[in-house]
Amino acid sequence: MCLLGCDIGSSSIKVSIVDEETGLTIGADFYPKEEAPIKALRPGWAEQNPEDWWSYVKIAMKGAMSKAKVKGEDIKAIGISYQMHGLVVVDKKMEVLRPSIIWCDSRAVPYGERAFKNIGEKRCLSHLLNSPGNFTASKLAWIKEYEPDIYDRIHKIMLPGDFIAMRLTGDIVTTVSGLSEGIFWDFKNNALSEELMNYYGFRKDLIADIRPTFGLQGEVTASVAAELGLKKGTPVTYRAGDQPNNALSLNVLNPGEIAATGGTSGVVYGVNGKVNYDTLSRVNTFAHVNHTMEQTRLGVLLCINGVGILNSWIKRNIAPEGINYNELNDLAATVPIGCDGLSILPFGNGAERMLQNKQIDCSVHGLNFNIHTKAHMARAAQEGIVFAFKYGMDIMNEMGIDIQVIRAGNANLFLSPIFRDALAGVTGTVIELYDTNGAVGAAKGAGMGAGIYKNAEEAFASLKKINVIEPDGFKANAYCGAFEIWKERLEQSI
Repeated sequence: MCLLGCDIGSSSIKVSIVDEETGLTIGADFYPKEEAPIKALRPGWAEQNPEDWWSYVKIAMKGAMSKAKVKGEDIKAIGISYQMHGLVVVDKKMEVLRPSIIWCDSRAVPYGERAFKNIGEKRCLSHLLNSPGNFTASKLAWIKEYEPDIYDRIHKIMLPGDFIAMRLTGDIVTTVSGLSEGIFWDFKNNALSEELMNYYGFRKDLIADIRPTFGLQGEVTASVAAELGLKKGTPVTYRAGDQPNNALSLNVLNPGEIAATGGTSGVVYGVNGKVNYDTLSRVNTFAHVNHTMEQTRLGVLLCINGVGILNSWIKRNIAPEGINYNELNDLAATVPIGCDGLSILPFGNGAERMLQNKQIDCSVHGLNFNIHTKAHMARAAQEGIVFAFKYGMDIMNEMGIDIQVIRAGNANLFLSPIFRDALAGVTGTVIELYDTNGAVGAAKGAGMGAGIYKNAEEAFASLKKINVIEPDGFKANAYCGAFEIWKERLEQSI
């Protein structure tokens, strides 16, 4: 028997099918094969059509099932991971009313900043409303003001994973973890935030019913089962945002454990066992997948918007035509650490929480026309991304999170030797790479939610460590020197 995991990313939809006994992936697929489009009608905006996600899910799911050579009756449970902080709005017929305002959209920042000031900064932070910033609640406030006709027709609001679950099951439900990432959840009162809902003037009935992160969240309908080759009644038993889910996929569940990703955006995600916050809200705290009223498990999230998207921009626009990512890494390796004085600030994908919601855009510093080449640009981009990680990790250290080991999947930027060595060197951390991904984590989460696995230890017994990167002392000194130059240029820019 098998478990199916679906990861709803902004670049693509990934589906993995896992054998429940061995824990091994027996089939996987993704769609689209090129990066999914993101519409930016104005600077700082970012939207996607939720119905496109559903179309991609259907294609990727059929592909994964075909590769795994399984039938619908073989799949015992489904889990969903999804891009965080997006907003989907539907009417009473469950029809989408407008494109989703996704995670990197910055239009709602002023709404969140006003809420932070008017509700009270200390109160927001202590109740883990963070600074409402451009999270889901503030995006809804933008619709309420600028698209009142649409707002008046809203039956329920959802996060991207809630929408895909609705399409599978016909049920509109959400989770505490999801509400917390949307800044709707009051951790001190363990309830929907009355203050935030009242401040924005939101109706409480806009919020979907709450289900556990692990547990029955709906069953596949007959019509969807017939279309996708699934079995009617197959349970959806797990749902979480991509970063909490990535941590789950790496078995990062307890205080002091750290997970990281280097996809379109970059994230360092640490688990905390107590309510704590950054006084400037540069990193944010959400309910982790195993958070309960009895056991505090909070995820402290450092997110950098301009990570893999910068590397892909360099590949498309700067590197020699037709080059692949391995060749791009080889090109970058031909120049020394520090790129002969060239620095790139990788902040060209919307407002950055780490920079207190400032949108400073990407910039190149120290460019010398007589020295620097495409290779320098390629390396400076990866070093700039790493230095942004370091800058944010220093903030997490100020909160008392001591980062000694980082766990990550062997994917995206972690496939780059330069990125790995630079991150280990400049932060002084050991990096452990594992053979896993978000869709696999979602599948195993579904197994936990369905009671197939007794606990996380059983679910992740097959988790395979495939590489360990330790700081190189000589290189570390060079990276630290380059970071200080980069940091000075950043602080001059903000």
